[in-house]
Amino acid sequence: MLESAKLTAFCATTDAARAKAFYGDTLGLELRYEDDFALSFDANGVELRLQKVPDFTPQGFTVLGWQVSDVEATVEALTQRRVTVEHFDGLSQDDRGIWEAPGGARIAWLRDPDGNLLSVAEYPRS
Repeated sequence: MLESAKLTAFCATTDAARAKAFYGDTLGLELRYEDDFALSFDANGVELRLQKVPDFTPQGFTVLGWQVSDVEATVEALTQRRVTVEHFDGLSQDDRGIWEAPGGARIAWLRDPDGNLLSVAEYPRS
């Protein structure tokens, strides 16, 4: 039923100006528009709608993730833009914060200014 419908991803922000700078300037997403309710970014053809909310508690799990062709280069580019890669107890992450999942995916996590947990992942080639 929805297999041919366009997907919209949602996330929340309590500070639109800070979110606009992070998602636009730091991550390089194009701002489609901003209104009283949300910021809308183009995430490679998917609308990423950051809803403007007065307050919220970030979730403890990943809420948005990007599939990248080279996770090491992506992490390097992010750290050059002063993004901190998260390190988690119990995961065997390398010095850059990259974890290799049992299935071969290589994943790193970061947080946006509101504390939303984001990921970048390189999946094994089939």
